[in-house]
Amino acid sequence: MPSSARNTLPTHEVLNQPPERGDCDLWAADPVLRANVAAANGQAEPLAIYGATLGRTEMREAGRDANRHLPELKLFDRGGRRLDEVRFHPAYHRLMEVSQSAGYAAVAWEGAPGGHVTHAAMIYLASQVEPGHCCPMTMTYAAIPALAANRKIAATWQPKLMARSYDPSIRPIAEKQSATLGMAMTEKQGGSDVRANTTVAVRDGDHWRLKGHKWFCSAPMSDGFLTLAQAPGGLTCFLLPRWLDDERNAIHLMRLKDKLGNRSNASSEVEFHDALAYQLGDEGAGVRTIIEMVHHTRLDTALAPAGLMRAALAEAHHWVSHRSAFQRRLIDQPLMRSVLADLVLDWEGALTLGLRVAQAFDSETAEERAFARIGVALAKFLANKRCPVVTVEAMEILGGMGYVEDTPLPMIYREAPLNGIWEGSGNVICLDILRSLARDPLAADTLRAELRASAGADHRYDAALKAHEDRWSSLPPEAEARWFAERTALLLTASLLLRRSPAAVADAFIATRIAGESGRISGSLGAGDVSGILARLGPAS
Repeated sequence: MPSSARNTLPTHEVLNQPPERGDCDLWAADPVLRANVAAANGQAEPLAIYGATLGRTEMREAGRDANRHLPELKLFDRGGRRLDEVRFHPAYHRLMEVSQSAGYAAVAWEGAPGGHVTHAAMIYLASQVEPGHCCPMTMTYAAIPALAANRKIAATWQPKLMARSYDPSIRPIAEKQSATLGMAMTEKQGGSDVRANTTVAVRDGDHWRLKGHKWFCSAPMSDGFLTLAQAPGGLTCFLLPRWLDDERNAIHLMRLKDKLGNRSNASSEVEFHDALAYQLGDEGAGVRTIIEMVHHTRLDTALAPAGLMRAALAEAHHWVSHRSAFQRRLIDQPLMRSVLADLVLDWEGALTLGLRVAQAFDSETAEERAFARIGVALAKFLANKRCPVVTVEAMEILGGMGYVEDTPLPMIYREAPLNGIWEGSGNVICLDILRSLARDPLAADTLRAELRASAGADHRYDAALKAHEDRWSSLPPEAEARWFAERTALLLTASLLLRRSPAAVADAFIATRIAGESGRISGSLGAGDVSGILARLGPAS
């Protein structure tokens, strides 16, 4: 036999490897999402279409390509003229086109019932496939109400931000079919303390000129940015258009951030060299003006980790359903079932709380508006503290394969900490919770009512709620803010699960998260209806 033929003989048969997942309908395969969207009065039809589209193999491949082929900064053309542009792989543009056309940034503002719930479900779905492209769309969604502070600006920009299309062309806003809007807030010396910003605004006729820097500018390819600068009357909010009628605005990109995750999305450092800007809101009221945008971006940072957890669990569920060890399928082994079921509790809790908060965003009542303000902070805090744990455990379920880039788990793992950092890290969120409860009696009242809505349904919950209220009959000292936020968010989640989820889920959540009837390591579930909990994952792909 020729040596070449001998070298091509197979050395082994490939056995006990799960098949490719193929096309996955992210909506139809997710009973928890469907039930919570219905309970929160969301729009099922557009979500069904979006979920089926995103779950196709080609879209998951686009997500992988967008993260492999990173954005490139193009500062100058060949003749030395400044460009300050970011170039993306076609896969990124494909993802943006699908999501913008589905109404990711627009659906909350179009007037149909359940708009914010539907938007929140879209961030949950998109995060399962490619989280990086969500950033510019989330900021676009969140900026729309903030622009109402300047009617003239709003009349020009809001229709373009709400257009159900994607237009990445480099042109002035008036010439574009649609637009995206970014945010440039953080400076080197201030971080979360934006009142320490040093960027200066000088009036120039009916607009302003900004000079300074921003240490983080999210999505620098956007058509405009909301930012803060020091005007004579104090810190003020401004809109900077990226492109002027006949030239580029003097927004200079210094470099792209080399980030742990969120690789497909460009983040940059920028300098403003007398860049033209338009005032939003009153002079000196910059924080109050831009907080409307931050309030809405926080909703997305509460739902995105639920999507990441779902993506990690879907991969783990697929693996254990098709992989055997020690003469048994992994899904049939009691310890594996306990681990997977324990992780389901974190995911279902995060999704249920997140969509309940989104439901409050849709309401016009003062009570629900107040609950949205406090609820979004609690949901963001808890979901992002659990997301890295769930992701790591899902990775471990796959063993060595979970650590390999052939699976999406490394990408999910790199993404897992991000939403806990964006729009206020843990300490900032906890202090905001204390401030909200101190300053807004209605927020405290609505939170208390939501916690007591499940009183009488479970004696362990009742005892834990009483202990919580007895310990913190008034607001805790600052040093206890994290403990207070965690316990409040867990109780709020349990209250919702008692009303919206099957008994198997609510009972296990209360036993393990509220009553302390288990260990602290995932998989210490003990007794309970494990099969009922695992059913919440839906069918294995």
